[in-house]
Parts: sequence; C-alpha cells; structure tokens
Amino acid sequence: MNYSEVIDFVKKKTAENNRPANYPFRSRFEHTMRVYRWAIRLQAKLGGNLDVIVLAALLHDVGWDEERDHAELSAEIAVEYLDSIGMDPDTITKVGEIIMFHEDKDSERDFSLEAKIVMDADLLDEVGAIEVLWDAMAAAGMEEPSYKKAYYRIKEYYRTNKPKIKRCKTDPARTEYAKRMQLLESYIYQLERELF
Repeated sequence: MNYSEVIDFVKKKTAENNRPANYPFRSRFEHTMRVYRWAIRLQAKLGGNLDVIVLAALLHDVGWDEERDHAELSAEIAVEYLDSIGMDPDTITKVGEIIMFHEDKDSERDFSLEAKIVMDADLLDEVGAIEVLWDAMAAAGMEEPSYKKAYYRIKEYYRTNKPKIKRCKTDPARTEYAKRMQLLESYIYQLERELF
C-alpha cells in the first residue's frame, strides 16, 4: 500500500483540527510521523499486520475536539477516511479499535500485537534524547531562562517518565525505553558535573 496519500490526509487533518499545541515548537504531525517510524521498527522485530499497524499509527491523533475524547474522535475520522478510500472492512475495524484504545497504556487488557506496537510507538515518542530538546526549548521560553532551569526540567521529566517503562507492552519497546532512561541518567550526571 502507498502510504503517501494517508500521510497527506494526516497532515491536513492535524493542521485543521485546532488541537492547541502546549508549546509553539511541538507539532502533532511531527509526533505522528515519529510514531509511524517507531511502529515500523517495532513491526520489523515483532511481526503483525504492517498495514494495520501503519494506518493506526498514522491516524491515531487526527481528531481533536474540546468536548470529546480525542481517541474516540480520531477512530471515527480514521474509519470514515479508510472507508472512503475503499479499505477492506476487516482492516478498518482493526485500525479503528487500535486508535480507540491507544491511550489505555496502563490497561491490563489483552491487546492485539498490532495494538501493542502502536501503543508502544506512541509511548516511545518524546522520551529520551528528544525529551532533552523539548525540555531545553521549553526552558528557553520561560521567564528568565537559564541552563539550571533546563536542568531541573530535564531531571523532573526523567523522574516522572522513568516508571512509565511498565506501560510498554512489548519487549523491544521495553528495551528501547530502558536505553533511553540510561541515556538520560548519563546526560543528567554529566550536566550536573558541568553546571554545579
């Protein structure tokens, strides 16, 4: 399947849905593309239906409304879109279900392999090296920005994100998440040596 048309649709929908960016540098479309790339990497290690995984990863955040759950709305938009391009009903159902539940990362439910992969790809985004970029850019936007403000933010998000490894549904994602936490531990240690 050629995913370029789906990517164009996602780019258009994420631009139109008016989801407020909590930071001016944070792009929902770029997040989606990173999730898409991680989903492909995980699928290469674990298997599963590539089309279902890719379509769910690409369409997982297309919906936004202040009054509705974004996963539910994204699932509706995805189902409607996939039907409009003639996707087979079984694929549409699987993609819709994955999107509907992609935020339930703490659930003990027995998800399909495809759902686990998409959930893990979503979880892996913005944790690790990219987290340092985010925290540094966010600190730069604070009143009286400083290296120390960035350091404290990096350290705080490391502390809150480290236990989230338990949300990983697959071993490759858990391994990747642990590597990222080790990277952050080393980075924070080095930063402390240079700042203090």
